[in-house]
Amino acid sequence: MLIVGRIGKPHGIRGEVTVEVRTDEPEARFAPGAVLSTEPGATPRAAAPRRGEAEPAPTVDPGVVYEVPGELTIESARWHQGRMLVAFEGVLDRETAEALRGTLLGVDSASVAPPEDPEEFHDHQLVGLAVVTPAGEHLGEVAKIDHAPASDLLVLRRPQGGSALIPFVKAIVPEVDLAGGRVVVDPPAGLLDL
Repeated sequence: MLIVGRIGKPHGIRGEVTVEVRTDEPEARFAPGAVLSTEPGATPRAAAPRRGEAEPAPTVDPGVVYEVPGELTIESARWHQGRMLVAFEGVLDRETAEALRGTLLGVDSASVAPPEDPEEFHDHQLVGLAVVTPAGEHLGEVAKIDHAPASDLLVLRRPQGGSALIPFVKAIVPEVDLAGGRVVVDPPAGLLDL
């Protein structure tokens, strides 16, 4: 599954939610009628208490646990003050929208065309690739990609345990060989010791 967004807080009282967009094509991914997958078996986090309340706000109905459906269909989407606002079919009120908070949204990675730019990659293409130095020393494998504000980060799973963050920039990652199943990394001294 290719993650295209994460549901944030509700907006208004009619079930709209903010979405943290994680795709370069938000207008295509969040078009009305588009069906997005949710994390298999996802359960939303409990709602935090509101200011002045002693207990968490109810989810959907008091005493009823809301289960995130396996798929959500876009009813409408629009930009508002730099944020994507989305309404899903069947999500008609603020309480149900609140229950969806934190849910990851995705599409089947097989249905996504590869990028046209040879220097651009989808996360699912990189995860699982071996990470080696220019001399061929095995450093581990790509566990996931973190999308930080400054640059994307390869999360390296080390063979001896633990992980390391590698900025996904040309100076440090000079080669990505999808066919060979590897990423060549030339880290500056000390980067992998952090």
